[in-house]
Amino acid sequence: MMQNVHLAPETDEDDLYSGYNDYNPICDIEELENDAAFQQAVRTSYGRRPPSKTSLASSVGRPMTGAIQDGVTRPMTAVRAAGFTKAALRGSAFDPLGQSRGPAPPLEVKKKDSPEEKIKQLEKEVNELVEESCIANSCGDLKLALEKAKDAGRKERVLVRQREQATTPENINLDLTYSVLFNLASQYSVNEMYAEALNTYQVIVKNKMFSNAGILKTNMGNIYLKQRNYSKAIKFYRMALDQVPSVNKQMRIKIMQNIGVTFIQAGQYSDAINSYEHIMSMAPNLKAGYNLTVCYFAVGDQEKMKKAFQKLIAVPLEIDEDKYISPSDDPHTNLVTEAIKNDHLRQMERERKAMAEKYIMTSAKLIAPVIETSFAAGYDWCVEVVKASQYVELANDLEINKAVTYLRQRDYNQAVEILKMLEKKDSRVKSAAATNLSALYYMGKDFAQASSYADIAVNSDRYNPAALTNKGNTVFANGDYEKAAEFYKEALRNDSSCTEALYNVGLTYEKMNRLDEALDCFLKLHAILRNSAEVLYQIANIYELMENLSEAIEWLMQVVSVVPTNPQVLAKLGELYDREGDKSQAFQYYYESYRYFPCNIEVVEWLGAYYIDTQFWEKAIQYFERASLIQPTQVKWQLMVASCFRRSGNYQKALGTYKDTHRKFPENVECLRFLVRLCTDLGLKDAQEYARKLKRLEKVKEIREQRIKSGRDGSGGSRGKREGSASSDSGQNCSASSKGERLSAKLRTLPGTNEPYESSSNKEIDASYVDPLGPQIERPKTAAKKKIDEDDFADEELGDDLLPE
Repeated sequence: MMQNVHLAPETDEDDLYSGYNDYNPICDIEELENDAAFQQAVRTSYGRRPPSKTSLASSVGRPMTGAIQDGVTRPMTAVRAAGFTKAALRGSAFDPLGQSRGPAPPLEVKKKDSPEEKIKQLEKEVNELVEESCIANSCGDLKLALEKAKDAGRKERVLVRQREQATTPENINLDLTYSVLFNLASQYSVNEMYAEALNTYQVIVKNKMFSNAGILKTNMGNIYLKQRNYSKAIKFYRMALDQVPSVNKQMRIKIMQNIGVTFIQAGQYSDAINSYEHIMSMAPNLKAGYNLTVCYFAVGDQEKMKKAFQKLIAVPLEIDEDKYISPSDDPHTNLVTEAIKNDHLRQMERERKAMAEKYIMTSAKLIAPVIETSFAAGYDWCVEVVKASQYVELANDLEINKAVTYLRQRDYNQAVEILKMLEKKDSRVKSAAATNLSALYYMGKDFAQASSYADIAVNSDRYNPAALTNKGNTVFANGDYEKAAEFYKEALRNDSSCTEALYNVGLTYEKMNRLDEALDCFLKLHAILRNSAEVLYQIANIYELMENLSEAIEWLMQVVSVVPTNPQVLAKLGELYDREGDKSQAFQYYYESYRYFPCNIEVVEWLGAYYIDTQFWEKAIQYFERASLIQPTQVKWQLMVASCFRRSGNYQKALGTYKDTHRKFPENVECLRFLVRLCTDLGLKDAQEYARKLKRLEKVKEIREQRIKSGRDGSGGSRGKREGSASSDSGQNCSASSKGERLSAKLRTLPGTNEPYESSSNKEIDASYVDPLGPQIERPKTAAKKKIDEDDFADEELGDDLLPE
């Protein structure tokens, strides 16, 4: 292998490239100043340099390519780089970069104080301020954005003055001035400083040097619309419309839509109809079709309403659903289809379709009750039109809306009939109908039917959270809390945003006395629904059950901040403060509760007892009089009123109240005792009469008590004899014994005979009246596929989620 390798010779005589860097002395220009012949030739016009005495070979410096020198042929090409020969090293040092000549002269330093540099620096600062203002606006810091915009405006004015002094006015940067003014006007507008914004826009619009500035009159019209100055808003919209060329159709359509909205807000529906009719003839869109339907509804034109609804239905969506279905078994095509199923374009198409369905459903619900003789016929017309369009799926939703309308009119049979018809549809509609039926039967206390339809809804769609929630409610009603909690948890696993299921899980844990878990559920729900009074009340209730009254009071205060006029919450706060021993705070909240709902007997009783404790008898009287109006069959409230009159020293009023009470309740022994003592003290002749009545009533009382005692101690034979006696006597004895029991029960609540002047204390007063207001915490929330108003069912709430998408 090494036989074909030839090493280069190391002797200088064999160097094939020697003399490569040599050159002819004629080309040596460094010694021209010392060359006498050259200087002579320069001085004279006809001088010639004498010929060189050197030989041709020495003058050339190196042999010709291919020439034979010393028996060696010079190669045709050179493979060694210039400057790296040994011959070059002999003559001078290796310096290919010319570093021996010294460093290069420094660059010329720019003057920072020059006018051009100052102007460039100011332009940079202005641009940075405008960018910072826009960024602050996008982050929501409107105040900072306005400050940055103002700073940019001030520096831009300084920049303009410097340019005018340094250069000609033609060199002013108009684009920078326009951007600064436009940004400043926009920031004024978002900060609701409308006068300043209008002034800034006027500066831009009036300047003829700004091209296409007239379109900003649209922004000025928007500001006037916010200020409800509809005439000026329409004026500026029309001025902006004149500035837009006819080729820009999209911009012109948008401005005309603004004009139509302004006419609607101004109540000029006929003018709005003209605008929207023009839009629907030129470039139909969903918003214009919906607004046109609303305008015809406002003017009451039934035929035009139908035509407008048909135009709305006919607006093309421009969505191709077929491209998301793979037509072949090609793996590459399937991968592409899977990739585009959830991309941003697909999401935009879904949003557009959802918006179209919302407009159509709202329009149908709006016009259905008025376009025909009955709302049912109107819904049928809308369903037929929808079935003949590209929105066939919405027909079933309209049927559910029809059922909900029947519910609002309290026609439950028709609603149930429609929902039962929808059970025969596909699984999605069947699940929605069964879910609503389950909710209806649950609210009607028919738990068996509710459970049956909940099962149908769950079997039709296992992942329907509303159906699972309703199924859990039926199990909850039967007392199986563990199983109910499992259904609620499954609903949450299918849809973590199902607030009804989460609320019901908390109630279930509360029933099972698992207070910590219940508290966790309601705290999670509070993170979702920040201002829900029901959730806040449940958290406070759990803290109360945990005997943590301070936390309960704190959460109830948040409830009051959300619903400040709820009497039940205010009364609960008063109760908690009373248990804490803070009577003044308790009185404040009890009094607020009484102001909003003066029929809560517990609140009235507490306030009356509070004034008795503080010995303000006159103020206590009004509350006990209110209690006597609420419960007119309870004698104790009128006795309390009379007692307050007597304690305040108004014996005449007290005597009159006792007499009125005796006329209403002639068998009341306590009232007669007070009458006897009061008439005796006042020296009235009526004392003897009332004393005789009192003795007679006491004797009757003793006889009744003996009969009751003997009846309890009697044998079976005597009981059989009594049963064989006349039926009239038996009935009389039974009624007498029952009256005696009720009378003795009343007497136990009244003061003893040894203290005839003392009325019943506040602890002995029992109030059987139950406040109908306040949050419902016993029954769980139901979930339905269609929202039903609270006015329809006051004691329940349905979920506000619509049909599943």
